[in-house]
Order: sequence, then C-alpha cells, then structure tokens
Amino acid sequence: MGFRGWTAEAIEFYEGLEADNSKTYWNENKTVYENCVLRPMTELLAELGPEFGASKLFRPYRDVRFSADKAPYKTTIAATLEMGGYVQLSAEGLGAGSGMWRMAPDQLERYRKAVSAETTGQALAELLSVLIKAGIQAGGFDALKTAPKGYPKDHPRIGLLRYKGVTSWVQWPPGPWLGKPGAKDRIAKFFRTSQPLNEWLAANVGPSELEHWGRH
Repeated sequence: MGFRGWTAEAIEFYEGLEADNSKTYWNENKTVYENCVLRPMTELLAELGPEFGASKLFRPYRDVRFSADKAPYKTTIAATLEMGGYVQLSAEGLGAGSGMWRMAPDQLERYRKAVSAETTGQALAELLSVLIKAGIQAGGFDALKTAPKGYPKDHPRIGLLRYKGVTSWVQWPPGPWLGKPGAKDRIAKFFRTSQPLNEWLAANVGPSELEHWGRH
C-alpha cells in the first residue's frame, strides 16, 4: 500500500505522549503508533527512496543513561535519508531538514576553509539567501561566541565561520493536508530546493574521516 498521509490519530498520539510519557501510555497506544504513525512513515520513506536514497528510521526509545530527563520515549518519529535529508512528525506537525547538523572537527576545518575562500564562501552565502527567499529556514547554528582560531573577527563572512553546522529546515503545522498523499510532495519539493546546499557541503566538506566520530 502506498503512502496516504497521516490521520489525526497520529497527532493525537503524540499529544498524548507529551502529556503522559510513560510505558503504560505507550503499551496502551502501541497499536495506534504502529498503524497510524510508523506505517505511514515507512510508506513515505519507501516512496522517497528512489530519488533521495536509502533511509534510516530512528528508534522511538530515548537513551536516558546520561540524561536528567528519564522520559522513556521520543515525542517524534524521525528518519534520515542518504542524500542528506531528515523527516520528522510530532504533535507540532511535519518537519523536514537538510544539510549538516553536527560537523566533526575535520569537517569543521574543511568547512571554514571553504567559507573563508572568496569563491566557495560567497557561493554558500548566496545559496542560503535563495533558500530563505523560498520560505525555508536556512543558515548555521551552535555558533562560537567569537571568531574561530586562525580567522579574523572582521572577516566578511564571520557569521558563517562561527557556525558548527549548516542546515535548511521547514515546519508545517498539522492540517487536513497531512492526511493526504500530497504531503509527500511537500517533502520532495523541499529536498529538491535544498539540494544545492547538500551539493556545496558534499563538494567542500564531505564525510568525516575520523574513525569514531558519531559512534556511541
């Protein structure tokens, strides 16, 4: 069966989970999760796969070993795609992201060199501007308080140099549209629009070469 969207029960499931993040709630509503939340996400990822690559669905359980928050379940269902995309459903609606959220040290070094260089740095600034004009949240995050070591504080792209990641993001609130197959088209359009950012990152940053980066 193909992707047909998420019904209101999916949003209601996460609203309930936010109010009662317990094993009791989860077990009582597991069938709702499997049929109304997980199944549509699996169908969506299968249909996105031919264009945007293989996907990885995150587990619904939180790792609480080193967290003060012992709530056992994530209040989102989310997945990554090979082309650099991210899809998330929660009580707030459907979200999609792209880019590099958390760069490894070696990636940051390559990123900053590319941003500092006139041609590649200006290209990144311009493509981020295009995304913003398209109604997409685009830019960096987790910024250093000052210039990174080795770069002048008055660099024309100091804002971009200070970031530890660069992404694009869009969030759609719940509505009748979410329960229709066309919800997939919003995701696909966002990924296509964000593709220049992924191409810039692939060409100038690439994957981390650190053996243990990102492993837990």
